[in-house]
Amino acid sequence: MRLAHPVLLVLPLILGSPPAPAAGQESRAPPALEQASSFRLEQNYPNPVSPETWIPFTLEEPLFQDGEAGKVSIRIYNVLRQLIAIPKAVEHPQAKNAPVENLQYAESGRQVAYWDGKDTAGRLVPTGVYYCEMTVNHLVPQTRKLIVVNPRKRRNLFPWFRGRSR
Repeated sequence: MRLAHPVLLVLPLILGSPPAPAAGQESRAPPALEQASSFRLEQNYPNPVSPETWIPFTLEEPLFQDGEAGKVSIRIYNVLRQLIAIPKAVEHPQAKNAPVENLQYAESGRQVAYWDGKDTAGRLVPTGVYYCEMTVNHLVPQTRKLIVVNPRKRRNLFPWFRGRSR
């Protein structure tokens, strides 16, 4: 077994721990971390998508501290970053089944969006990898990967099989 290099053992002693904030100063997270903790895009279910899915997300209390509603947008993109679809809100207080595009939420909590696996033109999207992106109040977006597996129909799989009997 090979031993660790002596410099690696001494390095933590030299660097020490980060300095504590001075008296009267608050230690605050960087703005990007504060933004990320104010909302959370959760993994969709089921994943892989076949052909529909539910997309849960959570809006935290810090979003509503100033008394304003949170504007939520959820979009589905393909690997080329082309907009494919905008999911619908499942149980929004003012607008049930409304597209989640700058949709205002007045309270914190867990919410759910629904995507039927169709693009903006109403066609079933092909099998592949897609990305779900959520933005709240124009903060840094959060993204999750979706895998779409569309069911194949027998006649499309074997075109020569049509109309034959056993």
